Amino acid sequence: MTRVLLVDDHAVVRTGFRLLLQARPDVAVVGEAESGEAACQRYIELSPDVVVMDIAMPGMGGIEALRRIRAHDPQARVLALSAHDDPMHARRALREGALGFLSKRSAPEALLEAVAAVGAGQRYIDPRVAQRLALDDIEGTDSSPVKRLSEREFDVFIRLARGASVQRIADDLRLSASTVGTHLYNVKQKLGVSNQSELTLIAIRHGLIEA
Repeated sequence: MTRVLLVDDHAVVRTGFRLLLQARPDVAVVGEAESGEAACQRYIELSPDVVVMDIAMPGMGGIEALRRIRAHDPQARVLALSAHDDPMHARRALREGALGFLSKRSAPEALLEAVAAVGAGQRYIDPRVAQRLALDDIEGTDSSPVKRLSEREFDVFIRLARGASVQRIADDLRLSASTVGTHLYNVKQKLGVSNQSELTLIAIRHGLIEA
């Protein structure tokens, strides 16, 4: 029996996933969480076999929750979900220790396959995303300046692009406002922008956030 923790800020999404997964006799959804903060707490309480987690939630977010869950338990098996199927989101999640990555645009059966694979300790990457990752690496087609950002700078960039304040970002990531300010300066330098609106435009242009 694979015990699953579902993490998504939309209750209707969690309900759909729960109904889909529990149709399998070898899967049990043992808990749900609506935020990264709640996911970390629920993981400690439940010790699930697999965490199915959206990486683009408000507040702490899925990537930061992934870091903290993996810090608590390096053997944690996390399937990262994203509404975007761009290679950049996948690469970031996998680098932080996610065992699998799945686009929410995938067919329902793909979720079942992904949970089964991750539950067995195997890596699973959405086939379309895997192909784009491979092509980017082989052909060098992904020339986005966003690739030059460190993991922390990317975290700050995405949150700023979504309109979060420096203080809110500091609270979510447990950093000082001055540290976030330093990351913001580096992000602007690397991306060649001068304000938050330009950051948002870059994020939209590269499919990292919705317009």
